[in-house]
Amino acid sequence: MTAFFALATSLLWGLADFGGGLLTRRSPALTVVVVSQGIAAVVLGAVVIATGGWSEAGPRLWFAFAAGLVGPVALLSFYKALALGPMGVVSPLGTLSVAVPVGLGLFLGERPGLIQVAGIAVAVTGVVLAGGPQLRGAPVQRQTILLTLIAALGFGTVFALIAEASTNVTGLFLSLFVQRVTSVATGGAALCVSVRRGGTALPEGGFRWASLSALGFVGLADVAANGTYSIAAQHGPITVAAVLASLYPVVTSLAARGFLSERLRAVQAAGAGLALVGTLLLATG
Repeated sequence: MTAFFALATSLLWGLADFGGGLLTRRSPALTVVVVSQGIAAVVLGAVVIATGGWSEAGPRLWFAFAAGLVGPVALLSFYKALALGPMGVVSPLGTLSVAVPVGLGLFLGERPGLIQVAGIAVAVTGVVLAGGPQLRGAPVQRQTILLTLIAALGFGTVFALIAEASTNVTGLFLSLFVQRVTSVATGGAALCVSVRRGGTALPEGGFRWASLSALGFVGLADVAANGTYSIAAQHGPITVAAVLASLYPVVTSLAARGFLSERLRAVQAAGAGLALVGTLLLATG
C-alpha cells in the first residue's frame, strides 16, 4: 500500500509541476499559485462540510498550518531559481528534498532492509540523473544554488509535516483544507506586496478565463498528491514513501516528452531507467 500511494503521489506531483510550468510561461508565478490553490481550497471546503471533517479539529492541524506557510515559500524559491539558473542544475538539486523525510524516518528509528537501502540509493541517483544534470557550461550564481536549496528544504519539510497532520481520512481532508487556506493567504499577501512594488498580477492581455480548468487541475492534483503521500507515510516507512514520492521529476520529464515533444537526453533516459529499478527494489524489499 505504501508503494502504491507513494507512486501515485509522484504521478500527481509530476503532472501538477508540468501543468504549473506551462501556466507560468503565460502568467506570473504568484498568480498561478494563488488561483490554483484557491480553487483547491474551495473544493476541499465543500468536501470537509460534506464529510463532517470539522469534528477532527485538534492540535495536529498546526502541522497542516505550518505546511501551508512553508509550501508557497518553497514553490516560489524554486520558480525563482529556475528563472535565474539552468534547469539542468536546479532540477537535480531540488530532489535533495527527499533528505528531510528520510532523515526524519531514520531519526525516529526506521531501519530499512538491505534491499530497500539499495533501492533508495538507486532511485535517488536515477531521479537526479533524470533531471538532466548540467555537467558543463558557465558557473551558476550562488543565489540560484541558495534558492534551490531553500526550495528543497521547504519541499522536504512539507513532506514531513503533512505526514503528521492527520491520522484518518476525514482528518486528512480537514488538514489539507487548512494547508490550502494558509497557502492562499500567504501567497495572496506576497502577491499584494509584489504588486505594490511594481510587479504584475495578471498576464499581458488580462486574465484568460479559459485557463481556469488548467489552474484547477494543477491545484487539485497538488492536493491529491499531498493526500496520497500522507496515506503512504502512515501505512509504511517514511523512508520508502518519501523516496518513491520523489520520483515526480521523472513524470514531469516524460510529460514534456509526450506533450511538448521534448527529447530526453541520454543521461535523463538512463536516470529514468535507474529510478524504475530503484522503485522495484523498494516495492519488493
